Amino acid sequence: MKTCIVGAGAVGGFIGARLAASGIATSALARGATLAALREHGWRLHEAGQLVQAPVTASDDAADLGVQDLVVIAVKGPALGQVAPAIGPLLGPDTVVLPAMNGVPWWFAEGASPLPGGPLDSVDPGGAVGAAVPYRHLLGCVIHASTSTVAPGVVQHRMGNGLIVGEPDGGVSARARHVSEVLGGAGFAVTLSERIRYDIWYKLWGNMTTNPVTAITGATADRLLDDPLASAFCIAAMREAGLVGARIGCAIDETPEDRHGVTRKLGAFKTSMLQDVEAGRPIELDNIVGAVREIGQRVGVATPNIDALFGLTRLFARTRGLYPA
Repeated sequence: MKTCIVGAGAVGGFIGARLAASGIATSALARGATLAALREHGWRLHEAGQLVQAPVTASDDAADLGVQDLVVIAVKGPALGQVAPAIGPLLGPDTVVLPAMNGVPWWFAEGASPLPGGPLDSVDPGGAVGAAVPYRHLLGCVIHASTSTVAPGVVQHRMGNGLIVGEPDGGVSARARHVSEVLGGAGFAVTLSERIRYDIWYKLWGNMTTNPVTAITGATADRLLDDPLASAFCIAAMREAGLVGARIGCAIDETPEDRHGVTRKLGAFKTSMLQDVEAGRPIELDNIVGAVREIGQRVGVATPNIDALFGLTRLFARTRGLYPA
């Protein structure tokens, strides 16, 4: 399977290095210091006390890489609008596109979705991403792993090894099964899902509050959970997101308190959004919080706590140049 990773950062480098080390021809669409590092050293992944290193063909021009069997999009949400139009040369009639990204994906209102109103403005204003990456190419994906970029082109894997893969419209297809087998052969614990929209929503429900609250406070997740007022605010916002999910076929039986118990087991970790703030990178606010707010408006569910969370985090990020004015 000829594969290309678009965005060779923490998640893209993790997946790319694992695939290449398993014998899959895996190229990278990258830029800047990451591109230079990949060209000089190949894929580099630190995990379990070892360095995984594998060859890569890397370019900042998709035309150099040609049509792929599998394209993994692993860029941060704010970069997607620029990246999507550039990947056209990677797509052939049968290319599968696997977005390995946080939050609500741009395609969530397409296909068999119960959402009215077309593309979500919060994640795909004007539908430009959907036009550049047609729905027929897509498989849904959820990542359960903690990784970070310790230097350009160098990824550290800390914990988690799970990938959930599935058709956006449900069911199990031959292509989803094949992609799952390839990822499984690269060492991932892959679940082939018949309800990938639910899986996406469930993960989002769990990190929609912890990400922005830790980002604006600088607290690790354990300190957030230990604060009764902050924790109660998160629980209220999660209840709103649960009501929104129930309207779109993604009802969650678990309680927010139960989910906080799961998060507590992870210890004193820094969320991805807090890591972005500390590194001075744009934050993924729209696809993690803004999209939930927009979906709530479309299906008639009031979200005052989510609104407050979005507004406060947006203002915090704007004052630091981490969110568009």
